[in-house]
Amino acid sequence: MPLPSSADVSARMSRQRRRDTSPELAVRKLLHARGLRYRVAWPIPGMKRRTVDIAFTRVKVAVFIDGCFWHSCPEHATRPVANDTWWSEKLAKNVARDVATNEHLHQAGWRVIRVWEHEDPSEAVTLIVDEVMRHGRSGRT
Repeated sequence: MPLPSSADVSARMSRQRRRDTSPELAVRKLLHARGLRYRVAWPIPGMKRRTVDIAFTRVKVAVFIDGCFWHSCPEHATRPVANDTWWSEKLAKNVARDVATNEHLHQAGWRVIRVWEHEDPSEAVTLIVDEVMRHGRSGRT
């Protein structure tokens, strides 16, 4: 790990949420209002330390709410100026991990939906509900 470029940067990064982010909560609230029930931070079988943000286990639909910075959004990705090499490698590994996770879930018969944090939660929920209903009578888990 490189040293933080400042105490302020270190403090800011340590406060970053891994789950229950605002975009994730917005999507979950809308899904719940539509009557769907789901698992939160569901562990992915066969992949240590990896979880599905929102899992519909009976119909095997996995939803990830990806942050633009951490997952290198094609529209909003930014790179820190300090420690550029380290961050480039870190973010590239995140993207590779996402691809591996998608592949693992697909091989296990899951459908994967990835939503960027900047996307409209209502539109994301429509997509999610359609996928869940297409593969099961109810989204209840």
